Amino acid sequence: MPTLGWITLKAAPPQAPVIVMASRFELRSLKDVPRFLALSMSSWRQVKTAPGACGASLIAHPLRGVFYTLSAWQDRAALSTFARTDPHGDAMRAMRSKMRPSTFVFWETDAEHLPISWDEAKLRLTEKARSEAAGPDERTD
Repeated sequence: MPTLGWITLKAAPPQAPVIVMASRFELRSLKDVPRFLALSMSSWRQVKTAPGACGASLIAHPLRGVFYTLSAWQDRAALSTFARTDPHGDAMRAMRSKMRPSTFVFWETDAEHLPISWDEAKLRLTEKARSEAAGPDERTD
């Protein structure tokens, strides 16, 4: 499962605002990759029917234990509901102790800008991780 390209789930009107979320996960041990992949596939099936989901994509680097998600939602409430609802909710609880610190970034854009490029998502994730790694006195945000 190296990359699951962007799938449009529910097209929003072009000028409609959408919430975009990008995430980066890293496992503490490669022995947990098979379980993480299985749980990820359950969440992938779930997102396809999740209310308010506009689109999604995944990138997996299983031999490094690194995984990325990128999704767009009609609003923050739809994203929050998906995150808490099983099987995704169960997957988060099951894998939490197996993960290194994760990075999440959220932003708003118009639906006409979907799909978001992975270059943009990874740049935002890198900037967020750099900001989080900087001490409070070093942050510029």
